[in-house]
Amino acid sequence: MSATRISDVPRTNWIGSLRLAAAGALLAALAALPIQGQSYQDLYDFDCTSGCYPYGTLTQGRNGNLYGTAPSGGANNLGTIFMVSTAGAYTRLFDFDSTTGQGGGGLTLASLDGNFYGTTASVTGSTLFQFNPTTSAFNVVHTFSSTEGIPVGPPVEGKDRNLYGLGSLLDDGKTTGTAYRLTVSTGVFDLLPKPVPGDPAGPLLLASDGYLYGATDTGGTKNNGMVFRMTTAGAIAKIYLFTDGNDGAIPNAPLAQGEDGNLYGTASAGGFYSNGTIFELTLPSYGFATVDAFDGAAGGGRDPDAGLLAASDGNFYGTTYLGGTDDFGTIFEMAGGSFIPLFSFSGGGGAVSGADPTTTLMEDTNGMFYGLTSAGGANLGGVFYTFTPPNPKPHISLCCNWWVILDEQVTIIGQNLTGVVNVYFGSVQAQFRPGSDTYLIADVPSAAIDGPVSVTLATGLEVESAQSVHILPKITGLDPSSGPVGTQVGIVGGGFAGTTEVTFGGVAASNVTVVTPALIQATVPPGAATGKVGVVTPNGSAKSPKKFTVN
Repeated sequence: MSATRISDVPRTNWIGSLRLAAAGALLAALAALPIQGQSYQDLYDFDCTSGCYPYGTLTQGRNGNLYGTAPSGGANNLGTIFMVSTAGAYTRLFDFDSTTGQGGGGLTLASLDGNFYGTTASVTGSTLFQFNPTTSAFNVVHTFSSTEGIPVGPPVEGKDRNLYGLGSLLDDGKTTGTAYRLTVSTGVFDLLPKPVPGDPAGPLLLASDGYLYGATDTGGTKNNGMVFRMTTAGAIAKIYLFTDGNDGAIPNAPLAQGEDGNLYGTASAGGFYSNGTIFELTLPSYGFATVDAFDGAAGGGRDPDAGLLAASDGNFYGTTYLGGTDDFGTIFEMAGGSFIPLFSFSGGGGAVSGADPTTTLMEDTNGMFYGLTSAGGANLGGVFYTFTPPNPKPHISLCCNWWVILDEQVTIIGQNLTGVVNVYFGSVQAQFRPGSDTYLIADVPSAAIDGPVSVTLATGLEVESAQSVHILPKITGLDPSSGPVGTQVGIVGGGFAGTTEVTFGGVAASNVTVVTPALIQATVPPGAATGKVGVVTPNGSAKSPKKFTVN
């Protein structure tokens, strides 16, 4: 049985891959991929009654279930919001309609209010929406104008807790895109001032240096696409321009950050074999390297449309839209610079289903990988599947931002958390409150420094996060709060590790000692005026809530 290609289905919210013809000619014969026993399992077959042809991101909720969107099907044939358990139990939560626009692209869970945010596409007005996973309440937060573009995927959370997203203007004949910010606490939408230098392929990535990184599948050298960097103020810098040589062309998927701190991604075309590449950008120098080129032979796959998963085992995993034994796509691993084909999709029907995967693989806290295919399956509407990695590694995760600040409550997601005994930020113990078996709430301790978060289960087993938190600086008090030049002042708060500067009323102090991550001793410098005390660290800056009075 052959599968219906996603390109045969109208998808107005697909801004990247549908415009791209598959690079290179179809090879006459493709050898079978080595399939690990019981590694792949088709958990749910989509049909257009409850939503179909899913793509975009899958997001783990506090209840342990996964959430996503489908761009077609449902009550109005404009797509759905759905929830699915890791065992495949599927629930349709919301039907998009003519007032909301066509759904798709996935959802982002915001740390400030615990709601999901996503986007819809429509030629008459796309939207940015909020969805409450507890009540299923749906709220249109903003309707995009023609100058704001058609949103590309869901927004992502920046280190300031606001949401940042991208818009495409290609349908309006523009060669640039847009970027926007939603201030979650107030609901205020702002179009950021600088244009994106090409047609964006969202969503963005918040990296460990605090910048937001993205890719465009147009613009740059001979319109081959690029990687760019953006600040939360909207300043944009071009990082790398693709040449359609061995480096590849048309990077139309989100980036990932590896354990080494570098950025990794896929280009869907170009490279030595003209089938796409895997690339690396070294931070902070932005040195570029081609890690591998898809050859399309021996079932190795071609046209990587979904980007990479930086997994907790330190390796990368991804999918290709085409290639494999039946030319319906593959799952692969990149470990130690070696490309390892793992699985070949077969299309529709039979024990192994699914075709044309376009969703970035996600790793659940149970250590298993989950994904979506945009076609294939028993109903030819796509599948929700799980893939067992070579070494599954259960872990915990933070919802939904790895940039945290003193006294903030953070949600830790995982498994078997009801009987947790201790929570640590690095080696610093934190106060916490149990939530359920799948989440708990912890307070960021004042002495915390950048590093993994860990929990001690009731069994005595310690489970660690796959990522490190980054502690933002915060000043809570000054001791004393007034005094003449030469006074030694204790600056109390948190996140002070690595402090590079302390100022009094804008004047830098030369005598500064970081006693602990929660305490700085600094001497009021000559020329200091009454004003707020400022601290600058590698993670950011902070000012005291009250002024220091210079007598």
